[in-house]
Amino acid sequence: MRFWVGLAVVMALSAVSLFVGVIPITPVNVFSDPDAAHVIMVSRLPRTVAAILAGGALAITGQIMQTLARNRFVEPMSAGAGQSAALGILLATLLIPGSPIWIKMLLAAATTLAGSVGLLVLIRPLPPTQPLLVPLVALVYGGMIGAGVTFIAYQGDFLQFLQVWLTGELSGVLRGRYELLWVAGAAAGLTWLIAGRITLLSLGNDVARGLGVNVAGVTAAGLVAVSVVTALVVVTLGAIPFVGLVVPNLVSRVMGDNLRGTLPVAALTGAGLVLGADICGRVIRIPFEIPVATMIGVVGAVSFLILLYRESRYA
Repeated sequence: MRFWVGLAVVMALSAVSLFVGVIPITPVNVFSDPDAAHVIMVSRLPRTVAAILAGGALAITGQIMQTLARNRFVEPMSAGAGQSAALGILLATLLIPGSPIWIKMLLAAATTLAGSVGLLVLIRPLPPTQPLLVPLVALVYGGMIGAGVTFIAYQGDFLQFLQVWLTGELSGVLRGRYELLWVAGAAAGLTWLIAGRITLLSLGNDVARGLGVNVAGVTAAGLVAVSVVTALVVVTLGAIPFVGLVVPNLVSRVMGDNLRGTLPVAALTGAGLVLGADICGRVIRIPFEIPVATMIGVVGAVSFLILLYRESRYA
């Protein structure tokens, strides 16, 4: 039931997204005005699909990252993965400036994978009785990588370029400029095939291994999915925070921790969050737009504070 409700909400938001913007378009115009139909096909529809793919993929990989780290207070964009993706993009820009977008994506995915592995190596020795140490280490780790990226960008006079690149927003999404997000959506969707095994990892490596799980293989598959999704979203749209942090916590509060059941709902919730934030960003200061990362930053911060101070319904 929750899945179908989420699907209906996403479909309703998608319909609204097609007709909201600086250029006023109604459903009647699509069939009577060729220019309106052109705007829908070239701009509004790609933008809507990009928001759905990015939001769903970030929510799924955020839940996977929290399971692998065994901590609910980490998410890829702020725990080193997002900063590592930015490092890959910056290195591609400095070393091979004329490279196509897929080269930037591969390099960003490689640096993101290295950053994600580095985080797991750092947090595994931490005592499980001190769960707040994990997000603190993750924030410091992400901050160190971000500081290195800023230093390299400053030396190469790329600071302004870096800030523009990393600000998550969808105003520049057009047909032909977002299609890599289908790869991100596919990478996130394929994790459902191993969702049961990833869930068992939350019980600990020894217990999971005793239940027949290939711990190294499943962990590697989860990290690859996180890296690919994070890199592709950053390369295509920029960094969009809080989706991978807030959505998994909201879904887990209601549905528990069995990823086979929660991942589809998390995907729809993330898609609805990004799509709704993008619509609000378009209408609050029309004809100007507020970046979707800013909107989600405000909504995500408030939502996370509510989660922290609200008692769980299920003890």
